[in-house]
Amino acid sequence: MSRIGKKPVQVPAGITASVDGQKVTAKGPKGELFFVANDEIGLKLENNAIVVTPLNDSKDARSKWGMSRTMVENILKGVKDGYERKLEINGVGYRAALQGKNLQLALGFSHDVIYVPPEGITIAVPKPTEIVVTGINKQQVGQVAAEIREYRGPEPYKGKGVKYAGERIVRKEGKKK
Repeated sequence: MSRIGKKPVQVPAGITASVDGQKVTAKGPKGELFFVANDEIGLKLENNAIVVTPLNDSKDARSKWGMSRTMVENILKGVKDGYERKLEINGVGYRAALQGKNLQLALGFSHDVIYVPPEGITIAVPKPTEIVVTGINKQQVGQVAAEIREYRGPEPYKGKGVKYAGERIVRKEGKKK
């Protein structure tokens, strides 16, 4: 039994949620998102909460039960508050700037890296060494942050590169004489 899947997802105030077969749609102040559940998962809207249940007792249905409930919860939170991921840049001469909506990164290459964010994602640069990625889709925000980090991930000797805020880099000892 999925302990996560058993709990109904409460629809917060100010959010309009609807269930149409396998599709859950949520509208809120930040925008509109939807999630289409697998055919082995049942969705019901009752008492201002979305109840997720497996339609049969197969291992496949039970494994998708908790994930489906979490996806429904993520779209409800996304249209209400949105998601944010912060990145930090460490290293001499490494910095970020905005060119319109595009992100310009100076990461020690012979040229600056220009990152064009996808639709629905906003990038802010409060400081030259800090990047904030925001949006309503949790998966998309995480993917964009991972793509930016991938240009120059943190290296283990001096910790130079792009890292998530709060990420701990496992450091290595340098050469000994």
